[in-house]
Amino acid sequence: MSAAHKMTFAEFFAGIGLMRIGLERAGWRIAFANDIDEDKWGMYREHFGDTGEFFVGDVHQLDAAKVPSVALATASFPCNDLSLAGARKGLAGEQSSAFWGFVETLTKLGRRRPPLVLLENVTGFLTSHNGDDFRDALLALNRLGYAVDAFIIDAVRFVPQSRKRLFVVATKAPDVSSLNETPSFYESETRPHALADFILWNPEINWSIRPLPPLPNFHPRLEGILEDLPLNSQTWWSRDRCDYLLNQMSPKHRALADGMIRGQRTSHGTVFRRVRNGKSMAELRTDGIAGCLRTPRGGSGRQILIAAGRGNFAVRLLTPRECARLMGADDFVIKVPSNQALFGFGDAVCVPVIEWIARNYLNPVLDEKFSALTPAPRPVSNVTYSKPPRRNVER
Repeated sequence: MSAAHKMTFAEFFAGIGLMRIGLERAGWRIAFANDIDEDKWGMYREHFGDTGEFFVGDVHQLDAAKVPSVALATASFPCNDLSLAGARKGLAGEQSSAFWGFVETLTKLGRRRPPLVLLENVTGFLTSHNGDDFRDALLALNRLGYAVDAFIIDAVRFVPQSRKRLFVVATKAPDVSSLNETPSFYESETRPHALADFILWNPEINWSIRPLPPLPNFHPRLEGILEDLPLNSQTWWSRDRCDYLLNQMSPKHRALADGMIRGQRTSHGTVFRRVRNGKSMAELRTDGIAGCLRTPRGGSGRQILIAAGRGNFAVRLLTPRECARLMGADDFVIKVPSNQALFGFGDAVCVPVIEWIARNYLNPVLDEKFSALTPAPRPVSNVTYSKPPRRNVER
């Protein structure tokens, strides 16, 4: 790859383009984007304009000749079959099997494969089919000439949303890894024990573990992203609908809500509806953090806001703008209906997380590749350690 292609990227499973925003904040430049979803392409186009880099279509049918030579390929592929909601069908599932279409595209690129690949998905990817799906994905990248690294970041360190995601960085590396060279990663904040165990128990994978700096010690609050909507706005629910929500709460959660209502100041909480023992239940969170944004499928997909205090309370759904702020995309252009916007944001990546990964991982690795004519020798550590006990990983 020539220096002319430095800091360019191809965004697969681009969705509405939040991966792009995060990378662009760190100095990267879009060269290609692809997604199958016409509605998400509509949101992408409204925000970025139609500048010709976006190709709508199935990744399995993508013509690799249309993918330009770039420094980085990103793939935030569908998580449906890697989560409990998708019955854990894994990479063989109808949606998440799109990963193999991405691998096929990399294969067809041949000598034009980018030196860096970034994957993003739910943490269930790690345990899907007792780890077999994650292992198969990493070995597939190995066969394409990449060494791999993995880490987990919760967006709560950047925005008031609990959103843990698993990231994989794959780097072109002809040498064979040795975990004895990089033992200091074990049980760090970005590589918790389940991931560290997986790394140590899979030495057949060509790993390239890179130290990461501490995550930001930033604790934003939900109140900071809320729109100031007047109480006479039709967005707020009727009293009957509010009372029905309270009656869906368990005694524990109802006590939390009642405590908010009795409070001397207005406080805010968020609610998801979940099915428990065949019954729809409303679960309240009052720690100033929103739950993980989801796509609005079924009765539990949309997140509910409660504002309560001084003997009163009001209830409404989070707005698309508030969801954009929870994803760190505060100024994203939103011209589509609410449900379409929530689908876009619920399937997206958190912008400041991507920016942090780019500045602290992707950019330094790329600089090292372009600053040396020959690969630097890998340091050998004299530190030794023993493998942790093998844990049984539930599906």
